[in-house]
Amino acid sequence: MQPPQTFFQRLKYLGPGFILSAAIVGSGELIATTALGAKAGFVTFWVILVSCLVKVTLQLEFGKNAIYTGIPTMQSLNTLKGKHYGKAHWSIWAWLSLQGLKLLQVGGIVGGVAIVLNMVFPILSTNVWAITASLITAALVYQGFYKSVEIGALVMIILFTITILVSLISLQLTPYAIRWSELASGLTFSLPPSAVMVAIGAFGITGVGGDEIMFYNYWCIEKGYATYTGPNDGSPEWAARAKGWIEVMYLDAVCSMVVYTTVTAAFYLLGAALLHRHGEVPEGYAMIETLSKLFTETLGPWAKVMFLIGAFFVLYSTLFTATASWSRIFGDAFGQIGWVKFNDSVSQKRVIGLLSWAFPIIWCALYLIIKMPVLMVLLGGIATSILLLLVVWAALQFRYRQLPQSLIPTRVYDVFFWISVVSILGVSAYGIFQVTQ
Repeated sequence: MQPPQTFFQRLKYLGPGFILSAAIVGSGELIATTALGAKAGFVTFWVILVSCLVKVTLQLEFGKNAIYTGIPTMQSLNTLKGKHYGKAHWSIWAWLSLQGLKLLQVGGIVGGVAIVLNMVFPILSTNVWAITASLITAALVYQGFYKSVEIGALVMIILFTITILVSLISLQLTPYAIRWSELASGLTFSLPPSAVMVAIGAFGITGVGGDEIMFYNYWCIEKGYATYTGPNDGSPEWAARAKGWIEVMYLDAVCSMVVYTTVTAAFYLLGAALLHRHGEVPEGYAMIETLSKLFTETLGPWAKVMFLIGAFFVLYSTLFTATASWSRIFGDAFGQIGWVKFNDSVSQKRVIGLLSWAFPIIWCALYLIIKMPVLMVLLGGIATSILLLLVVWAALQFRYRQLPQSLIPTRVYDVFFWISVVSILGVSAYGIFQVTQ
């Protein structure tokens, strides 16, 4: 199928980025980003923006890999050179070894969803809401595949973006209004010594993470980009189609970046304006209650409902898309290891359906047993930071060992690609240095 040629024609084929945005804007933005604004004020605002912008080229490499190979992430990893243990490449086993902590992270998000629902509807306990939300999510994801997930993600993106932006705009009508001088101070690229560790934390938790980058491949395939391009027969016609659909994917990724950067920036500014000036840095999900109270004080009782609606959709969007994404990537990984059959559409549908029920139940059980959602999210964050290093390695392999010669990008693209690589490796190295001191 020939790719669309105009901007407006390409808009009709966007979609994977909607799912990615819904996954990205979750507990990190609602809890951690707001807390960073509370701790550092406006001074590290530029770090948030750079973090959201600088990692997108890694996402593009995974998206391109989906288009020119037509196979999902784990199958691509299994084709790379290197040691295999059993049937699977070492990188698959390395990824799997981190997933225990990631299970805890999403379990913590289940707790966050339950806490918000309990605040709005206290007639049911937090535990009951956790079970209810998990079962509803499993049923919604099980009922359909790509289209239902895309529509669900788009609806939640619209809802949480509107509520958070309305919150930020409403803030300007209060004594807590953000002044231009304060905003400008956050764009000076200065970094006081006291804010260095805060900046490292901000870089790690904001923008597209290792999980979302690996998920993006699946959604590009299910959207049809690879099918429209067709198998690589080495012809100029194939290269032209591939380049055209890669351009569509670029637009999809950029639109996604605009959404999650906007929402992340809004959360950071809310934390800096409301909490930093108050001198309050509440921990974890207490942030939800504290921010809702501050909104009530500044805007009136109606603001609490508005903020809780936004908080719910921010957290639930992550739970919803995580269920859809985990069922695909784990099914793919288990297939490469040899534990399940994942080599045809029938077996894939069956495995994805089973896992779409299994994971929400496991996450809910972990939350009900541990009941420490903030700690669970933070432990998962550690695994995410390590996973990002694996993603960098895989992106380098895709770019320099698998990418067809006919699809070699421009030097400008490669400059941005290496900025992403060096930035992530530099932050990781500095973080290790600080920990070992």
